[in-house]
Amino acid sequence: MDTGKGKNGSIGLSYPMLARNSYTTWALKIKIFMEAQGVWNVVSPSDEKVVVDVRNDKIAMAMMFQGLPEDMLLYVAQKKTAKEIWGAVKNLCQGSDKVKAARVQTLKSEFKTISMKESEQVDDFYMRINGLVTNIRTLGEEMSESYVVKKFLRSVPSKFLQITSTMEQFGDLDTMTMEEAVGSLKAHEERLRGKSDNSESQLLLTKEDWERRERGEEKL
Repeated sequence: MDTGKGKNGSIGLSYPMLARNSYTTWALKIKIFMEAQGVWNVVSPSDEKVVVDVRNDKIAMAMMFQGLPEDMLLYVAQKKTAKEIWGAVKNLCQGSDKVKAARVQTLKSEFKTISMKESEQVDDFYMRINGLVTNIRTLGEEMSESYVVKKFLRSVPSKFLQITSTMEQFGDLDTMTMEEAVGSLKAHEERLRGKSDNSESQLLLTKEDWERRERGEEKL
């Protein structure tokens, strides 16, 4: 998001441009921008009976228009409200109910089979699994935090077995957040890295001792 001050000192925002394969991240960003401007309620009202503020509706429409490519603008040009535009864009990008259901099943299959690679760092694996979860939830599928946490802990390599077993035995996985689980594994990852560095130092020292002994034998 680019920002710049206008002539009157106000800050102008440059909204993300939507692409067909970036709807999930685009929708998340636009939603946050609307919430920051106090206009998200015109798209997703907490009470359908409340009359929509016309000015806020126009602001929300303008925000979406700035982030839509030309062909998409023509597609939604006849829509009268921000809520109608939001729904039209969502339907176009996510497809019909059947297509959406198929997409959900594909993503859930990927989620079930995902696992952390031996050489992969905790942060990188978290980003992969979190990306899948975000896409699934955006399509309207419920996925509880505890379910994701348990899957995350079951999908790491055996070098994390000690910490995951401890977490499962003494922690409450039903209330644990992903941030807490990731933090615990990252701390364990650092400890493993420290042990590896010490082992390498010891090996180098042993090699140096051996070479010194070899040189001493040669002198003899």
